[in-house]
Amino acid sequence: MKNRFLQLHILTPYGPSNLNRDDLGRPKTAVIGGANRLRISSQCLKRTWRTSDIFKSKLENAIGKRTKFLGNDVFEDLVKNNISEKEAVKWAEAIAKMFGKVGEEKTETDEEETKKKPDKKAVLKQLVHFSPQEETAVWELVAKLKNEKREPTKEELDRLPQHKIKAADIALFGRMLADTPDFNMEATAQVAHAITTHRVAIEDDFFSAVDDLNKSDERGSGHLGVHEFGAGLFYTYVCINRTELINNLQGDEDLAKKTIEALIEAAITVSPSGKQNSFAAHSRASFALAELGNQQPRSLSTAFFKPIPIDSTDIQTDSIQELKQVRSKIDSVYGKSTESEYELNTLAGTGTLKELTEFATGN
Repeated sequence: MKNRFLQLHILTPYGPSNLNRDDLGRPKTAVIGGANRLRISSQCLKRTWRTSDIFKSKLENAIGKRTKFLGNDVFEDLVKNNISEKEAVKWAEAIAKMFGKVGEEKTETDEEETKKKPDKKAVLKQLVHFSPQEETAVWELVAKLKNEKREPTKEELDRLPQHKIKAADIALFGRMLADTPDFNMEATAQVAHAITTHRVAIEDDFFSAVDDLNKSDERGSGHLGVHEFGAGLFYTYVCINRTELINNLQGDEDLAKKTIEALIEAAITVSPSGKQNSFAAHSRASFALAELGNQQPRSLSTAFFKPIPIDSTDIQTDSIQELKQVRSKIDSVYGKSTESEYELNTLAGTGTLKELTEFATGN
C-alpha cells in the first residue's frame, strides 16, 4: 500500500437517543464554538466496532479478548480436572502474572464482579488484551500441565506473552500492558470523539409504568422515571496508518485489508448500544468521505466549530457542504492534503459501501 494514511470523515444522523452516557446517565456532551453538542466518546466507538458482528464475521480468527479473568478460567479448568485447589491457584497465578499483577487494588466494578463470582482466583489487576496466539498458548500449556500433573516451568511461562501476534483489534487500537511494557503495541487507528455538527438541547422523557394487576378502581403508576436524550447529526473522524497496520499484523497485507474493510463497514453501519431498547436508534452514515495519501493527516472538525444553524431546512446537506468547503479552503492554503478520495452520499444516492472499501484498501 503506497499511500500511508487512510482518513475517514463520516456524518451519521441519530434520532432521539442516549447512545453514550456519562456517570449520571445523561448523554455525553462537549461545548464547541460556544454551543453545546452531543458527543459519543472515542472509547465507546472503538468498543462498538471491535465487538460488532461485522468484526466477528470478517475477522473470525484474528480478534483478541480483553479481560481480567483469563487466570480465573484457567483455575476453574484445573480444578475441574482434579488438580487440587491449592495447586490450581498457584499455577493459574503464575500464568496470569506473565501479563500483569494479580489481585490488587479492587475497584467498585471489581467488587460487583466478585459478588457475581465469589470464588474468583488469579484475577489480573488491570484489563489485558490477549491476542488469539497468546490465548492459544495459555490453553496449550494448561492442557500440558493437566496431563503431566505438574506446575509450569519458567521457560514455558516466558513463552506466553508474544511480540509476533495477529490480532486485528489490537493492531488497530493498540494495547498497553503496564507491568510488561515490552509487549505493548502502538495503535494504528486514531478515532476522534464524535460530535454533532449543530448545537443541541438535552431533553427529558418523563415516563410511568402501570402495574398490570391494578384493579379497575385503582389509579396511579407503579413506577415513575425520567430518561434524558438528544438527537443530531454526528461528525466522526478516523485516521489509519495503513503501513503500520501491516507491520502490526506481521506483514500480512491480506489481513490488513480485511481489517480495514471491517472497520469501515462497522464505522458507517453499526450504532452504539446505549439505551437502544428505549430508543431503537439504529442508523447508518448518510455521508462518508475516504481519503488516501502520505501527507500529514488533518481532521475536518473545524467545519463545525461554528454550529450549523438549527433552523436549517436540511442540516445534513448543509453539513456536507460545509465540510467540503472547509476541506477545499485548507487545500488552497496548504496545498493538496491527500492524493485521492472517494465519497459515499445517501442523500444523493451516490457511491457504494463496496466501492468505498475497495478504494480504502487499494494503493
